[in-house]
Amino acid sequence: MLRSHNCGELRITDVNKTVTLCGWVKKVRKLGGMLFVDLRDRYGVTQLVFNLENQSNLFETANSLGREYVIQVNGSVAERSNKNLNMPTGEIEIIVEDIKILNASKVPPFTIEDDTDGGDELRMKYRYLDIRRDCVKNNFVTRHKVTMEVRNYLSNLNFLEVETPFLIKSTPEGARDFVVPSRMNPGQFYALPQSPQQFKQLLMVAGIDRYFQIVKCFRDEDLRADRQPEFTQIDCEMSFVEQDDVLEVFEGMMKHIFKTIRNVDFDYAFPRMTWADAMKYYGSDKPDIRFDMKFVELTDIVKTSTFPVFNEANAVIAIVAPNCSEYTRKELDALTDYVKRPQIGAKGLVYVKCNKDG
Repeated sequence: MLRSHNCGELRITDVNKTVTLCGWVKKVRKLGGMLFVDLRDRYGVTQLVFNLENQSNLFETANSLGREYVIQVNGSVAERSNKNLNMPTGEIEIIVEDIKILNASKVPPFTIEDDTDGGDELRMKYRYLDIRRDCVKNNFVTRHKVTMEVRNYLSNLNFLEVETPFLIKSTPEGARDFVVPSRMNPGQFYALPQSPQQFKQLLMVAGIDRYFQIVKCFRDEDLRADRQPEFTQIDCEMSFVEQDDVLEVFEGMMKHIFKTIRNVDFDYAFPRMTWADAMKYYGSDKPDIRFDMKFVELTDIVKTSTFPVFNEANAVIAIVAPNCSEYTRKELDALTDYVKRPQIGAKGLVYVKCNKDG
């Protein structure tokens, strides 16, 4: 191994140990005859110390380091005089005795910090640099932990993880297939699965009564806010069960994930809603209930109206906006302009005020 420890594990109990670290140079700070280097890897950051008076050769090498240089250092762990309790390794530093530059780096196109100066397009172009930022890297860590807990939870309930084929015959589903030409059969094509639907049904027929898979799915359709050409889903199937059995298993899975990953307890049953109520009260089969602004049907109340828009409508539905009856005409006009935007597509906004006096 090129390193004895990672950059996030050394503590005050490791003082006087001789260690070897590898990582990326996050920052170099020169203070008179002292030079400090923050060395970063996936696990954290450790401060390195170079002293010009005692280590002139090492000091010169350290002074030549640029951001994101990849280096290896040997040294001893020492207690820091100015501790930084905001970081796990903030009580110690490494007095470097040897340094080796494993790979030099050009100046990065943006700062590798959580609060970076790189825009979305630039960061996506250099995605491998963007992933070095903690806020992005931690998403990968969380995703890994979630998948591990999903596997543990379902395995403990006798589910079997089965890999299903990616190169399949095209089957009619809800979207367009991605197709792959077959070299062995010119003019014929494989399809990439939109979901493992048929395979998991075959597994039920085969007696694999509980199946799951964390699986890639592919749909050749336009981008939407909630859909990409390829995505990953937790795919499951169960035999000899009823609807409540399925809901209870996966409600339990969600509670387990929140408890193990975020230490959040749900000591109540998840609310359930029929499809009919979802459409009636929210106009969507996947409503965002955080706003609690249900639709209220006014069709019977306004059916005798002389207002043509109401008369010609199959249904008249309102949204109750509490404490908004004091809105000025200017504020109401701004809302009207908002709903007329192409992204929303309404022709206008009808409002009824219920004042405090009723």
